[in-house]
Amino acid sequence: MTSVIAPIATLLLSTALLLMGNGLQGVLLPVRGGLENFTSLDLGILGGSYFLGFAVGCVKGPQLVRRVGHIRVFTAMVAIVSATALAHPLLLSPAVWWALRAVTGFCFAAIYMVIESWLNERSTVETRGTVFSIYTIINLTVITVGQMMLALGTPVDLKLFSIVSILVSVAAVPVALSRAAAPAPIQRVRIRPLRMYRISPVGFVGCLTVGFVNGAFWSLGPVFAQKYGTSITGVALFMSLTVMLGAVGQWPLGRASDSIDRRKVIVGACIGGVLAALGLIIVEDLGLPAIFASAAIYGFFVLPLYALSVAHTNDFVQPEDYVETSSTLLLLYAAGAIVGPVAASAAMAYMGAPGLFAFNAVCLAALAVFAVWRMARRHPSPGEPHTDFADSIRFAQTVGPVELLAEESGTAGDGDAAPEQDDLPPINAER
Repeated sequence: MTSVIAPIATLLLSTALLLMGNGLQGVLLPVRGGLENFTSLDLGILGGSYFLGFAVGCVKGPQLVRRVGHIRVFTAMVAIVSATALAHPLLLSPAVWWALRAVTGFCFAAIYMVIESWLNERSTVETRGTVFSIYTIINLTVITVGQMMLALGTPVDLKLFSIVSILVSVAAVPVALSRAAAPAPIQRVRIRPLRMYRISPVGFVGCLTVGFVNGAFWSLGPVFAQKYGTSITGVALFMSLTVMLGAVGQWPLGRASDSIDRRKVIVGACIGGVLAALGLIIVEDLGLPAIFASAAIYGFFVLPLYALSVAHTNDFVQPEDYVETSSTLLLLYAAGAIVGPVAASAAMAYMGAPGLFAFNAVCLAALAVFAVWRMARRHPSPGEPHTDFADSIRFAQTVGPVELLAEESGTAGDGDAAPEQDDLPPINAER
């Protein structure tokens, strides 16, 4: 294990500091916005702005890297994120915060791209799975730590924003001083959404729907907890419990999906998420313990849904197409996460705080119905192969450089007469 970690130790340290700062900022901004009397719609647009910038960064980031190199892009993006963190408390305007959050999303897309290019470069075929498993564990752990750091100060002063800026700024040091060679130039990856839908309708709709749901939760979950009178520590605990149980849920749900039709696991997870969301709608009469318990159950079932959708799609593509697949599905997730917070904020304006989970429950129920309908359209053969869920988690956690291209004529799934891929055996079984 030491031989695997040693070549990437400085990079993992930078990653940990960056994500810790991003985790703190992600929960701090909605709380501070609520204290500044931002409306639910203001906060919903704030959440969507991050993912809008992130989607643009996936497309434009590779151009920056090819122009000036990985290290310069990394340090420049870190500097911008550090500056925007400090700008928020100085410019208390919803419209300004939207722009700052979009810039932050753009920068983090480029930062993740550089980090993951470096991890790929510094790992071998034999160690790559272990490297990205460690990377995923760090992601989930330090984001939770960052959220809990909300209890270190009060959102109305500069202290917590300064902590975000310090963490992000210091993260540039290990990379800037590293003597490791920069990764090879980033290659373009084609994005063909219509082809992806025909390959796996459930995977396509699943990633888009999870974008709606998770984008709404990350953006407005702290507002929900805040409106129920929880302390600042309680808000951090509410979000952290969701993340921690989401990490725990990846493995039992993932292992189950390796042995049965993944769509059944997706349906089961959606049902579990709907029930937990309904619990969060009625918790006002049940007290804080019920809020935290429902949040934990919600995270256990809902947060693994993205990886499950990616894994289901990967069952129908060749290994050499995994990067294109993950990049397409990531942009679908980002598209959903742009719209989801705005739609959920409208539900909250109409229903109050429970509107967030009413919106999410409707989205999850719709995904479950769609997956059941698809199972009626196509029954998997008894020996249908699965990609390993652990491999799919690696691709579900990564950011691929993308290039938006028109659909190619003559490719599988093009045209009205083309069959839907879910009605055919898996591509990797045919070949």
